[in-house]
Amino acid sequence: MPDTPRSSFGSIRKLPSGRHQARYVGPDGMDHKAAFTFDGKGDAEEYLAGVRTDIVRGVWKPTTEPTITDVPLVTPYIHSWIESRITKRARPLAPRTKAHYKWLLETYIDPVFGKVEVPAMNPAAVRTWYSKMPEGQKTARAHAYSLLLSAMKTAVEDDKLLDANPCRLPGAAKTKRVRRIDPATIQELQVITDAMPERLQLVIQLSAWCALRFGEVTELRRKDTNPRRLKLIVERGVVRVDGEIIVGDPKSDAGTRDLEIPPHLAPMVIDHNRRFTQLGANGLLFWGQKTGEQLAHSSLLWHFNKAKHAAGRPDLTPHGLRHTGATLAAQAGATTKELMAFLGQSTTEAAMLYQHASEARAKLIAKRLSEFAAGEDWKEAAGDGQAIPINRGRR
Repeated sequence: MPDTPRSSFGSIRKLPSGRHQARYVGPDGMDHKAAFTFDGKGDAEEYLAGVRTDIVRGVWKPTTEPTITDVPLVTPYIHSWIESRITKRARPLAPRTKAHYKWLLETYIDPVFGKVEVPAMNPAAVRTWYSKMPEGQKTARAHAYSLLLSAMKTAVEDDKLLDANPCRLPGAAKTKRVRRIDPATIQELQVITDAMPERLQLVIQLSAWCALRFGEVTELRRKDTNPRRLKLIVERGVVRVDGEIIVGDPKSDAGTRDLEIPPHLAPMVIDHNRRFTQLGANGLLFWGQKTGEQLAHSSLLWHFNKAKHAAGRPDLTPHGLRHTGATLAAQAGATTKELMAFLGQSTTEAAMLYQHASEARAKLIAKRLSEFAAGEDWKEAAGDGQAIPINRGRR
C-alpha cells in the first residue's frame, strides 16, 4: 500500500489493519519508523510533530527498541514468535516443542501464508487453508491451527498488527486420542519383561510400576535410586532433537517428584545397579552399548517390538507402559491428587481419566458378583483363574 502524501515532516501510511504507521528521515539521514502503530491519522501526525520538536531542540534519539511496524510476513513473524516464546512456567519452549512448531510452520503454514503480510490475514483465508489440509492428519492439522492461532493472538494483543484474530474456527485446535490405549495386564507385563535383554528388563518394570515417561526413565542415574529406602528421584528428562541429546527439566513443574519404589521391585533395582548401571553417582541406569549415552528410543523399540508380540500385545507401545502404571495405581485406590503426583501431572485431566477407568472396572466387578449370586455358585473371577464362592444363605 503506497504512503499517504507527505506532511510538513515525515509520512503516514495506513496499514491493511486500519491502523496508521508513521515514518520520517532523521538527522542521521536514515529512514526511521515509530516503534508502534496508531489508531488514527491524527495520532500519527501528533507523534511526528513531537519527533520534529525533539530534532529542533537537539534531544532526538533514534528508536532503539525493535520495531513492529515493518509489516512482517507470516512465516518470519511466527518463526520469531517461536524463538521468543515463553511458557506459562516463565521458561523458553522445550527444544522438542520448538522443533515441532518449526516443522508445523514449514510443513503446513509457510506453503500458504509464507508471503502474506500479517495485517492481511483474515478469517476467510484461514478457513480455506484449514479446510484444504489433509483430514487424515487430524492431530497435525489441529497442532498447526493451534500454532497459527497463538501467534496471531500475539499479533493482536501485543504487537497491534491486527484488530482481531483471524483464527475463529470453533474446536479446530483441539485433538482427540486416535485410539484407546489398553493397559497391559500384570501377566503380559511379566512376559514382556522376561523377553527383554536382562540389561533392559528394569526399563519395562519402572516404566510401568512407576509410570515413568521414556525421557525420565532413560535419564535415571545411580544417585536417583535408593532401593533400600524404596525411593526414586525424578528431576530430569532427556530428549533428542535433530540427533542432539538434550537433558533438561521434566515436562512440567509437577514432573519433578520423589517416588516410592514398589517393594517387589527393590531387589531388581539393587541387582541392576550392581550388574548394569554405569559406575559412579552419575552413572546411567540405561545406556546405549555403542555410545555410552542415554538409551535411544529406537534401541529399546527394537527389543520391545519382539517382546510385545511374545505377550500377544502387538498394539502396545513403550509409552503404553506408563498408562499401565497409572491404571494400576488408580485400581489400587489412589486419589486424584495422588495420581497427579505419581504421574508428574500439573492438571487433573489425566488423573481423572485413570480414575474413571478404575471406577468402570469396579462397576464391572460388582456386576459380575451379582451375576454370580443370581446364577452359579462358582465362577472364575475376572479371568484370574481363581474361583469365588458365593454363599446364598443369610447370616
